[in-house]
Amino acid sequence: MKLHEAAAQGRNVITAFDAGRIRINQDYFSGSLIITPDSVSPWQAVSFDALDAADFAALLAFEPEVVLFGSGATLRFPHPRLTAQLAEARVGFEVMDTHAACRSYNILMAEDRKVVLAVLG
Repeated sequence: MKLHEAAAQGRNVITAFDAGRIRINQDYFSGSLIITPDSVSPWQAVSFDALDAADFAALLAFEPEVVLFGSGATLRFPHPRLTAQLAEARVGFEVMDTHAACRSYNILMAEDRKVVLAVLG
């Protein structure tokens, strides 16, 4: 499914999402990812059941205002103890299925918000 037709100059815009891969601008990525307006990097989280607090704490290095967590094809909420460091740092945290998280990321990125999208592969 195509998400966004116009790319913001020099920014990571999610232009498509399908079958376990995400297209950012013109490049496809798969696996667990950390996406910011300026970078795309692998995320050490391998599956929902293997998530731990260190996976979410690693996101603080990006100094986000808000973290969007794409939990996969279905909405699944991580235990609050896993995301406690984000709350302590006063970082907003939203859980969505990955498709919704990709759409929301594009909106926040276009508003010049300091957004981090963490998606499970």
